[in-house]
Amino acid sequence: SGLDSSMATIVITTSLMRHSVAFYASTRRPRFLLPQSLIPPVPLNFALRMMSFLSKVTGSTAVSEDDDVVEGFVCNEADIGENEMKAIEMDGGKVLLVKQKGQLSAIGNRCSHYGAMLNNGALGDGRVRCPWHGACFNVLTGDIEDFPGQDSLPCFKVTVENGKVKVRAKRSELQSGKRTRPMVRKTNDDERTFVVVGGGPSGAICAETLRQEGFTGRVVMINKEPCLPYDRILVSKTMDFELQKKLLRDEKFYEQNEIETMTSTEVTAVNSKDRELSLSNGYKIRYDKMYIATGSKPRKPAIDGVDLPSVYVLRSNDDAKAVNAELGPDKHVVVLGVSFIGLEAAAYCVNKVAKVTVIGRGSVPLKESFGQEVGARVMEMFKEKGVEFVMNSGIKRCIGDDDKKLTSVELMDGTIVKADICIMGVGSTLYTSFLENSGIELNQNGSIDTNQYLESNVAGIYVGGDIANAPVYCNNNELATIGHYPLAQYHGKIAALNMVGKQTELKAVPYFWTMLFGKGFRYTGYGMPHETIIEGDLKQLSFVAFYLDAERKVIGMASCGRDPVVSQFAEFLSQGKTLHSDQLSPDPFAWTKASA
Repeated sequence: SGLDSSMATIVITTSLMRHSVAFYASTRRPRFLLPQSLIPPVPLNFALRMMSFLSKVTGSTAVSEDDDVVEGFVCNEADIGENEMKAIEMDGGKVLLVKQKGQLSAIGNRCSHYGAMLNNGALGDGRVRCPWHGACFNVLTGDIEDFPGQDSLPCFKVTVENGKVKVRAKRSELQSGKRTRPMVRKTNDDERTFVVVGGGPSGAICAETLRQEGFTGRVVMINKEPCLPYDRILVSKTMDFELQKKLLRDEKFYEQNEIETMTSTEVTAVNSKDRELSLSNGYKIRYDKMYIATGSKPRKPAIDGVDLPSVYVLRSNDDAKAVNAELGPDKHVVVLGVSFIGLEAAAYCVNKVAKVTVIGRGSVPLKESFGQEVGARVMEMFKEKGVEFVMNSGIKRCIGDDDKKLTSVELMDGTIVKADICIMGVGSTLYTSFLENSGIELNQNGSIDTNQYLESNVAGIYVGGDIANAPVYCNNNELATIGHYPLAQYHGKIAALNMVGKQTELKAVPYFWTMLFGKGFRYTGYGMPHETIIEGDLKQLSFVAFYLDAERKVIGMASCGRDPVVSQFAEFLSQGKTLHSDQLSPDPFAWTKASA
């Protein structure tokens, strides 16, 4: 008694050996501790009742004998309804309390990708989806089910006592907010070799999922880049990022989990009959099963001067570093292309250089992704920030001086635009030429058809990421080639499950985003729309765009400033549901109330 209320809670701990009571004024450290000799012995059952009583009356968190475990009553059971999420602060950590199908569960509340608060996301059927980038986590286990991200979330024990909800958690998990799923080790009696070709987001997820799902043979990941897999999203968004700080996993992780990594190495040929790979370093490697996720390389147009120094594409960390090193207040930057890569690069550069000019072949940027109206508003926003546009045009040639230093570019109409740096974002070519004569069937664009398990026409060879022409669940499982980071990671997981014999069908719902001048634009769905309905204020960048097909079914949705509606629609689509235009009136968001 007499303690100030700000001193947290009084916690009574018991010792089975001495049955004595110690008084603490903090859940982390004792503010005072009576000498053991002055504490009278008390019955153990009395001490336990006192612990329960104090926790109930204060709504506090108690420390168990294991200093890493905390527990406490967080709310009344009646405070959380069916299909409801509640954010809880617990010992400095973030907990998400969920009630679904009558069951209460608790997991970490911060998305393991970039830390978004999941209580602001979308609750689906047994999982919660991040409001920012669409990662999904199982509400009962915390396991990551869709991406982006690497790690799962901690899962906490929930009980109900006398109408009050109690959560028990490890302090270490509350503080970290994430959890890496346990993995098996290689065993000497398992002589199988599974090879992952490609060290991007898809290959990285596949390699570790193999270990998580019980594969005890040899795992080899082959990467043409000289580094371990990293967060490639940053290449066009934040060119000055430090590679070592943005690795998806460090070298120690791969060593501990016995995943062999071969960097600066390419596969030059595949003999699918003998199950043998030829490598650029002269070695050959035999495999039992293989996952190919080699991605794509940016394409430079066949124009004069395209090979001059200071003419760049953006695909790797080295590309980003090279561009960033040249930026300066006296430099003029020309960006060719009005897709995400081009616009993100322009947004990054504009405040670091004298001038940025964007050249695009269409009427507005991002028209293929977001439509005419949204694209026009994006262009207006860029102009407000000082970026100039030349639309319905292209670059005829890049011009250098006598020292072969880039000085300008010539546009299709003959206009000369000063350029010290030129960044080209006009499409890409798939990395699959090494598969010619392999037995794997290639489409004209270099992509590879897969079935619903991501297996190619050759048994035991799986394909994912940019190069996969794979089923899209929300588009009637029609095949499509989609170069999205989260989808690539999801492909890696599904392929690994099927490689280890845990047959799992792909249920792909594309989800992508971009951040432009601090404004987040998100999209989910797939297909070419016939009509667009805008709800909200496009001018104020607070809107939702509904994209309709010829039958007026909503096949895609984009938003800015209206989270979590895109994540809600992604969950809606993942459950096999459909939304039609007549369901958008009078309330265009009535469908969200039944999305779980």
